[in-house]
Amino acid sequence: MRPLTLLLALGTAFAALAEEATIAPAPPRDRGEGPYSQLILRNATVIDGTGAPANGPLDIVVEGDRIVRIVSVADPVFASSSRRPKLATGGREIDLGGAYVMPGLVDMHGHLGGVEQGTPAEYVLKLWLMHGITTVRDPGSGNGLAFVLDHARKSERNQIVAPRLVPYVFFGQDAKAPITTGEQARAWVREVAKQGAKGVKFFSASPEVLKAALDECRKLGLGSTMHHAQLSVARADVIDTARWGLRGMEHWYGLPEALFIDRTVQDYPTDYNYSDESHRFGQAGRLWAQAAPPGSARWDAVRDELIALDFTLDPTLTIYEATRDLMAQRTAEWHQDYTLPSLWDFFAPSRNAHGSFWFDWTTADEVAWKRNFQLWMRFIDDYKDHGGRVTVGSDSGYIYKLYGFGYVRELELLQEAGFHPLEVVRAATLSGAESLGMADRIGSIEVGKLADLVVVGENPLANLKVLYATGQILVTRDDKVVRTSGVRFTIKGGVVYDAGQLRDDVKRIVREAKEKAGRPTLLQPGIEPPTR
Repeated sequence: MRPLTLLLALGTAFAALAEEATIAPAPPRDRGEGPYSQLILRNATVIDGTGAPANGPLDIVVEGDRIVRIVSVADPVFASSSRRPKLATGGREIDLGGAYVMPGLVDMHGHLGGVEQGTPAEYVLKLWLMHGITTVRDPGSGNGLAFVLDHARKSERNQIVAPRLVPYVFFGQDAKAPITTGEQARAWVREVAKQGAKGVKFFSASPEVLKAALDECRKLGLGSTMHHAQLSVARADVIDTARWGLRGMEHWYGLPEALFIDRTVQDYPTDYNYSDESHRFGQAGRLWAQAAPPGSARWDAVRDELIALDFTLDPTLTIYEATRDLMAQRTAEWHQDYTLPSLWDFFAPSRNAHGSFWFDWTTADEVAWKRNFQLWMRFIDDYKDHGGRVTVGSDSGYIYKLYGFGYVRELELLQEAGFHPLEVVRAATLSGAESLGMADRIGSIEVGKLADLVVVGENPLANLKVLYATGQILVTRDDKVVRTSGVRFTIKGGVVYDAGQLRDDVKRIVREAKEKAGRPTLLQPGIEPPTR
């Protein structure tokens, strides 16, 4: 079977599996208060998402699901109580005492769990929301488009505890036969648009099929993104697909290939087999070294053309982080309380699960990936510095990355790449909203926009770690070791969620799953201790 046909067949099979068995749907809403006729957040220090510095104290007035007024309390003109917004009858006010408020975070690559991971929707949705994530683009609707659309509608109506969901579909999903012609591609795009998909995620297809599908997406106003799979990247790298109308890319595959100057294909070992994920990921960590170097003519030309095409990079650095330090990701402190045993087992080394390629992961592999990250980060930062759009996606649920926690780690990795914390916040909020075509509704704290807000007690610009649900360890002046509390409130469309309650819910789900499985710890059965 040809690579293209194989990928399309796999996509169809995956979609069929999703129809046969889906994860448990989210139950009716059991958390959150509001929206209110009036909600006033008083004495907030605001990071508005535009790149502007923090400003406060401010009073933010919300009516229903919209921000209607923002008043500077620090301004002497408005300092007196007579000039501050008055609480109306039936309204609610929360004195934040200087706590920091950001726009709701946007995860551009969030899979709504999976059957193989054993992750019910409630678990995934609450993990996202308790970290301040109020909008998630599901890039493939792997549990079925109908499933994600149903949850998206219920979330919009506040019938479930969930972020806003933007459903994309994998190209070829639910197709009755492999798509091999341009007209078949156009017909498929028209059909998923009719069903309610907001965009398409591509992996691999012939140039003819890709061109037709991307053109149809453009005509219908659908979003498009792509994981440029190695099975077809030699025929279409990022520059090719961007010229054909692709709106953005996931991860980084296809970008180094666009930077080749002394080769046309990756330097694969002769025994390389793409289906062997130890080969796939091991060699991927050696790819950026084969590309044109930073500052070269080719580097600059690719960067500038993608920016001119208004192309979005959604790097998902976090999902590859175990490749450069496997032990750190396996032993992350949140796993014990927040990772389901079924998900932990899915993460474990296996030849039968995606992203579990630790067959014999070596020091040399990790060193190669460390260097890979350096060049990859250099391009991302350079792209941003020259006006390109970079967004935040986590792709959690794989490779020891947990929903919500993986997203915060992505913020930290962007700062490592060279982003100022204000640029990190903008990438996580306004840039994501712009990429989704939703910047008129979300992405920044402005009058007229939806009240999607994150409240955290400490300054995230000084330390992004305060956003983790596990908090940040601090030592007080009297030498006591304490933890910060993570996000205090997540507000979506004026509905106020107590993040502490959501954390308790997720811990309960995990605790009950462990009790049912007879697993007080996450240790996988079958992995023996070291022999003497």
